[in-house]
Amino acid sequence: MDYIIEMLHITKEFPGIIANDDITLQLKKGEIHALLGENGAGKSTLMSVLFGLYQPEKGVIKKEGKEVKIHNPNDANALGIGMVHQHFKLVHNFTVLQNIILGVETTKHGFLKMDEARKKVIDLSDRYGLMVDPDAIIEDITVGMQQRVEILKMLYRDNEILIFDEPTAVLTPQEIDELMKIMKNLTDEGKSILFITHKLNEIKAVADRCTVLRKGKYIGTIDVAETTKEEMSEMMVGRKISFAVEKSVSKPESEVFTVLNLIVGAKHGTKKAVNNVSFAVRKGEIVCIAGIDGNGQSELVYALTGLMPIESGQILLNGQDITKYSVRSRNNAGMSHIPEDRHKDGLVLDYNLTENLMLKKYFTPEFQKKGFIQFDVAETYAEKLIGEFDIRSGQGTKTAVRSMSGGNQQKAIVAREIDLDPEILIAVQPTRGLDVGAIEYIHKQLVAQRDEGKAVLLVSLELDEVMNVSDRILVIYEGEIVGDLNPADITVQELGLYMAGSKRSEVTV
Repeated sequence: MDYIIEMLHITKEFPGIIANDDITLQLKKGEIHALLGENGAGKSTLMSVLFGLYQPEKGVIKKEGKEVKIHNPNDANALGIGMVHQHFKLVHNFTVLQNIILGVETTKHGFLKMDEARKKVIDLSDRYGLMVDPDAIIEDITVGMQQRVEILKMLYRDNEILIFDEPTAVLTPQEIDELMKIMKNLTDEGKSILFITHKLNEIKAVADRCTVLRKGKYIGTIDVAETTKEEMSEMMVGRKISFAVEKSVSKPESEVFTVLNLIVGAKHGTKKAVNNVSFAVRKGEIVCIAGIDGNGQSELVYALTGLMPIESGQILLNGQDITKYSVRSRNNAGMSHIPEDRHKDGLVLDYNLTENLMLKKYFTPEFQKKGFIQFDVAETYAEKLIGEFDIRSGQGTKTAVRSMSGGNQQKAIVAREIDLDPEILIAVQPTRGLDVGAIEYIHKQLVAQRDEGKAVLLVSLELDEVMNVSDRILVIYEGEIVGDLNPADITVQELGLYMAGSKRSEVTV
C-alpha cells in the first residue's frame, strides 16, 4: 500500500500530560482523511508535529516510504506539507495577493515581481473554483473568503499534503458546502488532505477514511462509508450518545424578559453594534439568537447582562426596568448568565471550585455571619452541586479551577447559574468547544430549565444546536434582528440565508 505520509508511533509529551501516546496515522495519496476526537484528544498536537511546530519525543515520519525530519514549518513546506490553522494567519491590512506570496516572493534587482504571481494566483483560483479577488484587502472580505486565501497560500507553494484544522468553525452552512466541494476538487487534482474536526456530519460528507483519537491514544482507523455516525461517536467518547435533543413541545406563558429598541455602540467606528433591537422571551420557551460570529451577538449579551453600557433602549425583567442595574442587582432580580468566554467572564481561575461555585451567593445571609464567610456551609453547598451536576475534578471542592478540563469548567458555571433559580437564563455558546458527551448534558439542562417554566435565551453559532434546542429563532445580522423563525418550519439552508443577510422577515415583538 502506498502512503504519501506516515506518522508511526508518535509520542508527544507536555509537562504532566502525554498529548499523543504512541499514535500511528497513514495518509493515502488523493484521499481526504479525517482526524476525529473530543477536545483535548490530541488532534491539533499531532498535526502540529507533522507541520514542524512541535518535535515528538518518539516516533518517525515518512513521506512516500522514506523517513523525513521536520524541524520547523519551512521543512514541512519543502516537503509539500501545508496547513490551514483554526485561527487564520493573515495580515489584515494587506491584499489577498500580498498575503499569498508573503515569504515566497519573486524579486528581480530587489523589486517585487507581482505580475507572474498575480497570474499564478488567478489561474489557481479559477482551476479550483475559489473565486478570490487578488486585490481585495483581507479585513474587507468574509471569513469564508479568508479561508480560501489560506487554501491558495498552500496551493501557491505547490503543497500536495494539505492539513485543515477545524476549518468549518467560523463558516455559514453555504460556505461549509462550498468548502466541501473545494476539498473534493483538490483531491481530484491529486492532493491529499488531513482534516481535523469533531463534527460527524462533515466527516460523512467528504472523508474517505477516519482515524479516531481518545485521550491522546489511537483508537482506530475506519472506512467512513461503512461506519455510522453513532459508531464514530462511540469510538470518540467511549460510550453511546443520543444526537436527538429530547424535548416536548413548548407551552410558553407570560412574557418574562422584554428588550425594547436597544442600541449599543461599537468598540470601533461609528456603526452601531446593536441597532434598535426589540424582542421578548416568555416563561417556558427557549429563544435562540442565531447568527454568524461578529454580527453584534457579544455586544447584545454584554448590554443585557450589565457588562457594557447601552446608548438607548429599555430592558425589562418581569415588568421591572433593569436597564441601569448593576450586574449584582440584575442577578438578584432573577437573571443568570453563562458567558461565552468562560475564562474571562465566567470563572476566577486561581480560586478553587468551592469559591467559584459561591461567587454569586457569598454575600447572602446563608453564607456569612457578621461579615465573615462560613466556609463550612460553602463547602457543603459546593459538594451538593458537584454531585448534582457531575463536575469532575482532581481534588473535589479544593481543586483549582484552572486545572480542570474545559467541559468540567463549563459544568461548574452551568451549576452555579442554574442553582440561582433564575427567571431568565442567558446562555451564550454554552457548548462551544465541548465534545458530544458534554454537549448532550448541557442541552438536557437547558431543556429542564424550560420545562420548569423558566425563560431561556440561548446565543449560539452552532446550527445543529440552534435547530434542535430552540423553540423560536431570532436571526441577528449586522446588529439587527432580521428573522423571527420557528425551527419546525425552516431548513438549515434557509436559516443560513437569513444569517448571511440575504433574506429578511418581519419581526414582531
